[in-house]
Amino acid sequence: MKKRIKNLLKIISVATVVLLVLILISYYSVEFRTRNRVFDNVDDLPPNMVGLVLGTTKYVYGSTLNPYYLNRIDAAAQLFKAGKVEYLLVSGDNGQVEYNEPVKMKKDLVEKGIPEDRIFLDYAGFRTLDSIVRSREIFGQEKITVISQEFHNERAVFIALSKDIDAVGYNAKDVSYRTGFKTNVREIFARVKMMFDLAVGVQPKFLGEKITIE
Repeated sequence: MKKRIKNLLKIISVATVVLLVLILISYYSVEFRTRNRVFDNVDDLPPNMVGLVLGTTKYVYGSTLNPYYLNRIDAAAQLFKAGKVEYLLVSGDNGQVEYNEPVKMKKDLVEKGIPEDRIFLDYAGFRTLDSIVRSREIFGQEKITVISQEFHNERAVFIALSKDIDAVGYNAKDVSYRTGFKTNVREIFARVKMMFDLAVGVQPKFLGEKITIE
């Protein structure tokens, strides 16, 4: 029995070390490769035709407005009005009839003064990889400006570069450490999963007919 416990502890120790190594490699590979491609200042950001707004739920805990969502909408409107993008592609989850991220984002962007004909909707952006790949395969973009919070932009831009898409990111305002703690912890493991997905060639859940942005 003691020998079995000892062997089990060895396995757990080795697995823990391997996991920590994977986390460190994944996290800092993303940081290193994207360090000059994500921007906080609008003036420093190179212009692109299309800004890709990554979706998230508008409400959390039932009826509380999600600050991640609100700040992404503000950042997208800011870029458009500054002339840094000509069109906005809003990409999010529409997996259920009663849940439609792209439509909500478009509505709120229009309320911010963005013309409807400058907003395109991607209804199958179920995850970041899907949104990035579909921006090229469905919407024909070889260059994009990703709009989300910095941690998310770094991962999205890393995916784009790995898929030969010339991408930069504009960082929407982040949330407080306390509010974003769970999200930041999830991001650590999201980067590990991203590396695995890229390594095995995971593709978007849906592709479909091409849509021209013009």
